[in-house]
Amino acid sequence: MLWLLSRALGAAAVLFGLGAMSVWLTHNVETYYYLVLIQCGIAATLAVSLNLINGITGQFSIGHAGFYAVGAYVGAAWTMLWRPIFAKELPWLEIGSLPGDVANLIIALALGSLAAAITGLIVGTPSLRLRGDYLAILTLGFGEVIRVTLLNIDAVGGARGLAGIPTLASTGDLAAFWVFGLLIAVSLLTRNLMQSTRGLTWLAVREDEVASDAMGVDTTRVKVTAFVVGSTFAGASGVLYAHFFTGISQDIFGMDVSIMITTMVVLAGTGSVTGAIIAGFALTAMPEALRFLKDFKEYRMVVFSLALIIMMLTRPQGILGHAEVGFGSFVRLYQRLRLGVRRSAR
Repeated sequence: MLWLLSRALGAAAVLFGLGAMSVWLTHNVETYYYLVLIQCGIAATLAVSLNLINGITGQFSIGHAGFYAVGAYVGAAWTMLWRPIFAKELPWLEIGSLPGDVANLIIALALGSLAAAITGLIVGTPSLRLRGDYLAILTLGFGEVIRVTLLNIDAVGGARGLAGIPTLASTGDLAAFWVFGLLIAVSLLTRNLMQSTRGLTWLAVREDEVASDAMGVDTTRVKVTAFVVGSTFAGASGVLYAHFFTGISQDIFGMDVSIMITTMVVLAGTGSVTGAIIAGFALTAMPEALRFLKDFKEYRMVVFSLALIIMMLTRPQGILGHAEVGFGSFVRLYQRLRLGVRRSAR
């Protein structure tokens, strides 16, 4: 009972902290920097969700933008196309009040995540017979199939995309609450999974799939589950993107986005959650930061690419490798610094 109460109080404290942070950011940060921060949060969520597939289970998926797109379009379809039909009988679905906005955003998140999860199941099942480069080609082709399909469906705007999507609960003070709340959720899920018995089977599949299968690990279930869970959070990220930036088109979910998300995971270090978060923020913020450098303004993407090349040459294992950064890491760092000061004093 005490364990359950402590977890409930902890969750309440996190939610309160997220709400307070979101309100503070809205009123104290310029709009441009606020938008970049939201993009960083979404990118970090995508990186951590792909880390479940590429980093923890050792698969090689480079079509993550497809799941991202499915969630964005299904969530937007609920708000713009399906919600008005149900709102005639259910007045609480009307947009404009905070309860109605929150209810609609939760429904959009549920539908977008579910659609992306089903898509992940469809993609993950044929991948059982593929690995390495062949799996990469399959997932890359899937992402392009999604993009071209959306390009030719007039119901979702076709080449024009969807514009004027209601911002719902993202309006004003709550955007950062939803974005960083989702990031915390996928990060906690991944960390807890890696420290559980089930997570050890996922890591075993990454290290040696044949040996894991011989030892009785259900590799089929592990790989499909990884695709489903990773695609679920990618779909939720798409829903938040659509309802915060109020417009989407198939160009936003192209091959370059998939490659960038994959780069974040590789740069982070295989299986590192905190590394994926750092890489998501860094690779999203760096091109924006280079906009303001007079000497590099025209060549900012060249500088960005060179930075990635230098990073991979000097640290091929990624920012953190297999390591994680937590409270214990700061405690150990403090102890090492304190010990160094004592030795130097002698």
